Amino acid sequence: MQFEVWAPQAGRVTLHCGDATRALERDPEREGWWQGEADAEDGTRYGYALDDSPVLPDPRSRRQPDGPDGRSAVVDHGRHTWRAAWAGRPLPGAVLYELHVGTYTPEGTLDAAAERLGHLVELGVTHVELMPLCPFPGRHGWGYEGVSLWAVHEPYGGPEALKRFVDRAHDLGLGVVLDVVHNHLGPSGNYLPLFGPYFTETHHTPWGAAVNLDAPGSDEVRDYFVGSALAWLRDYRVDGLRLDAVHALRDTRACHFLEELSTAVDALSAEVGRPLFLIAESDLNDPRIITARENGGLGLQAQWNDDFHHALHTALTGEAQGYYADFGRSPLASVAKTLTGGYFHDGTYSSFRGRRHGRPLDRARTAGHRLLGYTQTHDQIGNRALGDRLAASLSPGLLACAATLTLTAPFTPMLFMGEEWAAGTPWQFFTDHTDPELAEAVRRGRRREFAAHGWAEEDVPDPQDPATRDRSCLDWSEPEREPHARVLAWYRRLIALRHEQPDLTDPDLADTKVAYDERQRWLAFRRGDVRVAVNLAGEPARIPLGPRQARVLAAWEPVEAPGADGVLQLPGESCVVLLQE
Repeated sequence: MQFEVWAPQAGRVTLHCGDATRALERDPEREGWWQGEADAEDGTRYGYALDDSPVLPDPRSRRQPDGPDGRSAVVDHGRHTWRAAWAGRPLPGAVLYELHVGTYTPEGTLDAAAERLGHLVELGVTHVELMPLCPFPGRHGWGYEGVSLWAVHEPYGGPEALKRFVDRAHDLGLGVVLDVVHNHLGPSGNYLPLFGPYFTETHHTPWGAAVNLDAPGSDEVRDYFVGSALAWLRDYRVDGLRLDAVHALRDTRACHFLEELSTAVDALSAEVGRPLFLIAESDLNDPRIITARENGGLGLQAQWNDDFHHALHTALTGEAQGYYADFGRSPLASVAKTLTGGYFHDGTYSSFRGRRHGRPLDRARTAGHRLLGYTQTHDQIGNRALGDRLAASLSPGLLACAATLTLTAPFTPMLFMGEEWAAGTPWQFFTDHTDPELAEAVRRGRRREFAAHGWAEEDVPDPQDPATRDRSCLDWSEPEREPHARVLAWYRRLIALRHEQPDLTDPDLADTKVAYDERQRWLAFRRGDVRVAVNLAGEPARIPLGPRQARVLAAWEPVEAPGADGVLQLPGESCVVLLQE
C-alpha cells in the first residue's frame, strides 16, 4: 500500500512498517511530502523516523492501539459493512444530548454507551453529541487534550467501536455529532512539531503557541485539520461536528480557516447526499460565524450560546461572580434579552472583559436554531471546583423551570447527560496523565485555581485520583426512583411538546415576546400560540397572559388555565406550557 507523510524539515524519512524498513522518496509534485510503498494490511503497525529520530506515529494515524506514543496501525475503512441505511438528520428541529463516553457508563466504552442509546430515543432527543474521542495519555480524561486527530481513543474501543456506535445510533434514528478540537493539542504525545510547522509563535493562545493557520507552511496545516474533519464525517458517517473554542483559532488570512472548513463540509454533504453541519463554540458573540458565506459570513450552521446559559444560571442560582456579574444585576431581564435577541452582550460593556463585547444579531436573517441553548454543559459543571450539577443546589421545581425555558426557547436545545433525571452524581475534572511531572502540575494548578476563590486545597478533587472519574459516572438506578423519575417524565413531556407544536421550532427569533417581573421572579413568553410561564419564587404568582382562551399542555404542578381576566395563578417554583385558542 501507499504511505505518505508531510515532513518539510526532514533530510530523510524512513518508514518502519511491520518488520520491514525502507526509505521514502520526496514527492516531486508536492513540496515537503515523502512517499513510498510497503506491504501492509488492516492492523499492520508502522511509523516514521525523521533523520535520526526515534520511530514516530503517523500524524494522520487512523489508529493508535498502544496509545499516543506507540506506533500507528493501518485501518482499512472499506472492511466495515454499514448496517443502517441513513439519509441524515439536519439541525433544524433537533434536540441535542451531550455525552462523555468515559462516564456515561461505568464501563466507559463506546459499545457500553451504544447499549444505552434506547434511553435517548425514549427521551425524545434527535442527536447525541460525543465529547472528543481522539487519543490522549492514559485511560480516562475529558478528551480536550487529545492528539492523533484522525484516530479514536483505544480504551473507548478504537475505530471499529465508533462505527458500531454510529451504526446503532442511526439504526435508532439518532444523529451523531462529534466534538473536535482544532485550537490546540494535548501537552503529552504531540509529535506534530517534529514533522513540520504545525504551530506558530506568531500568535499565542491559553495553551501556548497557536495552531499555524496563517504563517509559512499553513496551507498544509489547514489541509491537515480540514482533512481530519472530513474523515469523521465521511469514514465514520458522523452527521455534524462541534468545533471547540473557535475564538482561539488565530487566522489573519483573507479566507478564514472556518470559511474554508465550512466550504469543504458543504461540498462533502453534496457528494454523500446527506445533511452535514458544523457547530461552533465561540466566545466572540460574532454573528458572522453563523451567517451564510454568500452573505459575508463564515458559513457555520450554529454556535453554542453561553449568554443564554449565564442569564438562566444567575436567575436560578443567584450566583453573580466572575463572568456572571453583568447577567446577575437583573437576571430575568438578562434571560428576556437572550430569548429575544440571542446574545446578551451585543456591543454592550462587559465588566468581566473590561470592554464592550459582541455585536447584534440580525433577527430577520438569523434563524433561532442557529443558536444552541442549554442549562448545563460539561464546561459549566466540570469547571466548578466540585463539579456540582444544578441538582445539587436547586429544588426539583426549579430544575423543571430550567428545563422548560431551555426546551421551549427559540434555540436548538442541548442537554448534558444525566440532566434529564436530575442526576445526583457530580461531573468533575479528571485526568490520567502518564507523565508524573505533568500529572503533578495539573493537580497543583487545579488546587491553586480554586484556592484563589476561597476553596481549601483538600476540598478540591484530585484530577489524577481514579475515584474522581468514578464519582463522575452516571448512576443508572436513579431514573427509577424519586425525585429523579418525576424530573425525567417532565423532560420527556417537554421534548414531546417541542416535536408536536410547530410554534416551538419556528425559526423566527423576532416572534418571541417576553414579559417578566424581576421582584416577583416570574417570566412568561409567547411563541406563536404557545405560552410559557415560570415562577422562580417560592410563593404563588399572578401572571397576566391576556384575554385569549388557553388550555394547559403541560404543568409541573396542577394549575388551571387563566380565567376570563387572563391571569394565570402559578404555584411557587413551578412552570406551565399552554396553547392559546
